[in-house]
Amino acid sequence: QLQASGGGLVQAGGSLRLSCAVSGLSFNNYVMGWFRQAPGKERDFVATIFRNGGRSYYADSAKGRFTISRDNAKNMVILQMNSLKPEDTAVYYCAAGTTILSQIRYPSAYNYWGQGTLVTVSS
Repeated sequence: QLQASGGGLVQAGGSLRLSCAVSGLSFNNYVMGWFRQAPGKERDFVATIFRNGGRSYYADSAKGRFTISRDNAKNMVILQMNSLKPEDTAVYYCAAGTTILSQIRYPSAYNYWGQGTLVTVSS
C-alpha cells in the first residue's frame, strides 16, 4: 500500500513537500516514482529514484526545482518541490515498480500506486 500526503494550496514561487509511505512491500526492491495528472490530461512522469537511493531522474519540467529522495529505513519517498508554478497544479501520485531505466517515464512500468494528493498553485 502506498499513501501519499503533503499536497495543498500554495502561491506561485512557494514550496511543498510530498511524502509517500509504503507498506506491505519490500521497499528496498522497488524503484519509486512520482507522477502527476492535471484535469483532462494524461498522467505524466515527474521523477524517479532507484533502489538504495542511487540514481534519480526528472522530467524536464521538474529539473532544478524538484528533488526526489527515499528513506529506506522508514519506507518513504519524498518529493521536495520548490519554485512552484501554476502549471504544476495537478494530482500527484507516488508509484512503485520493478522497472528498468528505459521505462521509468511510463505509468505502465509501475506496479503499485498511491491514491494521489492534490497540489494547487495559485498565481
